[in-house]
Amino acid sequence: MLKCQHVEQRADALVDGTPLSRRERLALNLHLLICRHCRRYLRQLRALVGSLRAPTTPLPDASADALAERIQRDASR
Repeated sequence: MLKCQHVEQRADALVDGTPLSRRERLALNLHLLICRHCRRYLRQLRALVGSLRAPTTPLPDASADALAERIQRDASR
């Protein structure tokens, strides 16, 4: 039976779709069936990777200037 540490080390392969051997994929999936902590970890990792891959839209210049002024004003308090 796999330990949580092994699942953590191989979670990137599950998220990125890196090919795993049939045996390793089965072992990881079996562990995930019984370990809610590793399922939560994998869910959080997938959310993080998804948010990092999402395209960002730049702020218009006026919004960026207003945001910078607000930050400076809040910092000087």
